[in-house]
Amino acid sequence: MTCRILTVQTAQEWPRVAQWLCNRGALGDGVEDAVRKILAEVREKGDEALTEYTRRFDCADFAPPLRVSGQDIARAAASVSVENREHISAAAANIRAFHETQSEKSWFVTRPDGSILGQRVLPVDAAGLYVPGGQGGETPLVSSLLMSAIPAQTAGVTRLAVCTPPRKDGSVSPHILAAAHLLDIDEVYRVGGAWGIAALAFGTQSIAAVDVIAGPGNIYVTTAKRMVQGTVGVDMIAGPSEILILADSSANPAWIAADMLSQAEHDPLASALCFTDNANLGEAVRTELESRCLALPRAQTAARSLVDWGAVVIVPSLSVAVDIANSLAPEHLEICTRDPWAVMPRIRHAGAVFLGGHSPEAAGDYYAGPNHVLPTMGTARYSSALSVQTFCKKTSIIAVSPDFLRQNAPAIAALARLEGLEAHARSVEARTKSADESA
Repeated sequence: MTCRILTVQTAQEWPRVAQWLCNRGALGDGVEDAVRKILAEVREKGDEALTEYTRRFDCADFAPPLRVSGQDIARAAASVSVENREHISAAAANIRAFHETQSEKSWFVTRPDGSILGQRVLPVDAAGLYVPGGQGGETPLVSSLLMSAIPAQTAGVTRLAVCTPPRKDGSVSPHILAAAHLLDIDEVYRVGGAWGIAALAFGTQSIAAVDVIAGPGNIYVTTAKRMVQGTVGVDMIAGPSEILILADSSANPAWIAADMLSQAEHDPLASALCFTDNANLGEAVRTELESRCLALPRAQTAARSLVDWGAVVIVPSLSVAVDIANSLAPEHLEICTRDPWAVMPRIRHAGAVFLGGHSPEAAGDYYAGPNHVLPTMGTARYSSALSVQTFCKKTSIIAVSPDFLRQNAPAIAALARLEGLEAHARSVEARTKSADESA
């Protein structure tokens, strides 16, 4: 395994040097066609299609019911070690405390003329939460359930429906069920993949449709979310994971390598980049990557990621590195410098920023509190982490006074007629004329 080392003199030079990164988010051949077919079959055949796809991809002898019973959820939760239940509970508490600060309140203002204007903030009625099962259901992404369910609950969503692929024996990981039990979620379905997204979006005989779908997944799940967006809301269309690290000579190369590998082990398409103004540090990081990668259980995945999409980039100054980082708008950005808080104000685009050597990305993934469902592939330029707002909608409130209408009717009518909408103009004038006549 060899991670490339590049030298870049200016931010303007970066797009030419980084051309190899351009195809990282490209869909594989046939993905869209396959997902389109899945969506159509679930819409037409409902539970029958869900059962067929689950048998084909997850559990050969799968049989309904799709929903995990309350007894099975409680039994599975009890089977998880006390230590692991405590870890899940502590992480959930941190995540909930952070997201509670995001809650927005409805508000109203009163104008001098007596008009009342405002905004009402309400949760959606139902949210679908997709939780990947990991490798054959044996490496459950418990943190994904916590990160999607807790902001939904904080928003006040009353119905949460969890879809997660079953293991080869048809069961759901007891750790996912333990997390659901801890969060008082009793609607869990043994359904994964693009067909699980279709079920949440369109509804089937067993699964009622939801208003918003949240949670990460593979390229088929992500493509399905993109295709059902509009029928339902989705949290985001996320691509492969990525990390960008800004480091100076004070940084620990072993820590940087460890953090780059923490993303590289996710997926062969994951990207791990380190920008540094110190060539010696860059070489040390590459050396650490070589030795540490070999010791990982997912060494093959991490090595493929680093070879294809990783790099250590030597720049003349951190200022150049910051400019490039802003152009990339990475999912995870670590600032490993002598004074990370001095660098922070210059960062404009990133899903999450980790300050200092003792803030590894993994701390945010599991335990610190902020959400780990983040924009990728440069979309942090205009989008944000999954949050309480993902599960809320805002309604404008307009209660204009007679005085407001009387004073502004001519302007409203004129603007309406400017747009060729005579009925709009007359709807306002009808009220002001009635008022004049009654007077």
